[in-house]
Amino acid sequence: MAHAKTTSELVTIRKSLELAQLTTFVPKIPSSDIKPADGYLLSAPFAALGGLSPSEKKIFTAPLPLRQRYFRIQAGFTNRWQFPYGLSCDLLGTAQANKAFRVCLNETLKRIMTADTPVSLSGEPKVQTSSLALEIQVPWSHLPPQSQKGIELESLRLPSNQAYPYEVIFSHTQQMTKDMEPDVALECLGFIWELHRIYLFKSKTLSQLLISAVESMNINGSENQHRSKKESKHNKQSNSAAQKTKALCKQKSKMKKITISLHVEDPDITRTAFAIALKNLYKTEPEVEEGDVVGVLAAASVLQFPSLFQKCVSIMKNGICSANVCSYYCTACKYKQETLATDCERWLEVNLVPELSSQIQLRKIPQELLQKVLRSPRLFTFNEFHLLKTTLCWTYLQLNPRIQIIPSHETILTFFSRLPKICSFLEREAGQRYITVFQSLRLHGITSSKHLEDLRQINFLPLPWLMQIVSNHYHALENGGDMILQGDFSMQAIRFGLLLKQEPRHHEEIISIYGFFFEIKAVRHEASVYSFYIQRVKHTDPALSFFTAERCPVSLRQEREVKYEIKAQCLMDGKWREFSTDQLTQKFGITKPSCKSQVLKARIPSIPVYVTYALLFPSS
Repeated sequence: MAHAKTTSELVTIRKSLELAQLTTFVPKIPSSDIKPADGYLLSAPFAALGGLSPSEKKIFTAPLPLRQRYFRIQAGFTNRWQFPYGLSCDLLGTAQANKAFRVCLNETLKRIMTADTPVSLSGEPKVQTSSLALEIQVPWSHLPPQSQKGIELESLRLPSNQAYPYEVIFSHTQQMTKDMEPDVALECLGFIWELHRIYLFKSKTLSQLLISAVESMNINGSENQHRSKKESKHNKQSNSAAQKTKALCKQKSKMKKITISLHVEDPDITRTAFAIALKNLYKTEPEVEEGDVVGVLAAASVLQFPSLFQKCVSIMKNGICSANVCSYYCTACKYKQETLATDCERWLEVNLVPELSSQIQLRKIPQELLQKVLRSPRLFTFNEFHLLKTTLCWTYLQLNPRIQIIPSHETILTFFSRLPKICSFLEREAGQRYITVFQSLRLHGITSSKHLEDLRQINFLPLPWLMQIVSNHYHALENGGDMILQGDFSMQAIRFGLLLKQEPRHHEEIISIYGFFFEIKAVRHEASVYSFYIQRVKHTDPALSFFTAERCPVSLRQEREVKYEIKAQCLMDGKWREFSTDQLTQKFGITKPSCKSQVLKARIPSIPVYVTYALLFPSS
């Protein structure tokens, strides 16, 4: 009997040792004081497995009834089977649950609405939440029936990821007014905004509405007093009772809230933007975030709030980038802000090719703005072909508005080459409106035979245009480089560009025009001093690549008269600065010193620097 007991004890000990050995691989939840709201989230991974971890005693639950749970059979094709009799054997599932447990709980995660309970699990005080909800619901209940019908349409102006508009101004107005009761109710955008009349006079619109409302109220009050005097003659009451009634009427008239209404049709004005504009009525200095600036500027225009309007314009001027330049330009045109529109045009002149050409925002450029930028003498480009590629991409995006990723140049060529070959694209009905855009390009500056062949194959440009380009090239090659188009240097010179950002200190590039080779150079010295110049290179120079030396035409002329201009542009102290050699004419030889142009030196403390080298070969 004792032997049997000993045997059973040994079996029990062995099982406990095996279980202990097994559970050593099971991660345990660290013991700590956990709030019920946080504990429910932390226990969710283990509850999803259908059991408890070895160190858990209970699973936290939400106050609401939970959805019925089922044991999982298999959690993915690569996971282990779920055993129905315990969590300890499901090592992989427990490891995954422990990994989810170790994720930090931030406020955003706590506010996520789970599938089991439709309540927020954040640790915010319930009193504050209920008071805000009450403040939000009360104004809606006071709306007239017509306004309540328009709530569904007006709610589209409030993005789902933004806070309620009343929350934007509630805390600030309470702090500024020291819990003063609001005495003005503004009906606007399907919402009632509770305000204080002493702060409304920064807005010309609201002040006029308030004055009109007060005047109408005074007229109605005087009529009521006149009626009460007539009624008092017929009523025999004591003088003391009449005085008390008058005092109460005056007190009620003083405490009565004035309601004004403002109709807004501008689609740029969202409820959040309007709330930010109203909040700035209570501030000494306007404060606007860049992400809300377009809507707030529109609201400031409707409210006739000059200081806030100018603040928005200033923010937009200092924050122009590829993501907002088009929207800022349209806003500037809409509200007649010429300086802002000029700044947007100036930004596009230097960033159209190097930055915007590779971003999907290129499609948002209006056609008239693109034409204006293409014709600007300050436009920066690496060469004329890069500008043509950018314009082709813009046209492709106009024809394919659903495209959300910038296409490659090969994709664009394939798209246009697959169109019917009846006529060129610009001669079609769909392409005729883009003719003026491509007339703004300097197509005679595209001298590469490969690039011209690509243009011929896609059948984009009219055949007479291509014939004229080829004819101009043939004429220049036959006449030692003399160009036909040389009447207007600012519109007909061939442009090349260098973009200077960080290291290296030396930037150079070999260019070829009608058998003549030049090296455009930019050198950065100490103390942010730059030197820019052009230097002629012999066709036998080692700097030329093998392909260039073998395939490109070569001119044996010892001298070549060149009309050129070197221009450097940069942004300094928020304003665009321009350094230029002006238009110069020089005969370039193949030996020093005649092979080198005049050097443009400039002190430029900021980067990037946009350097343009424009060349034209006059008749010689």
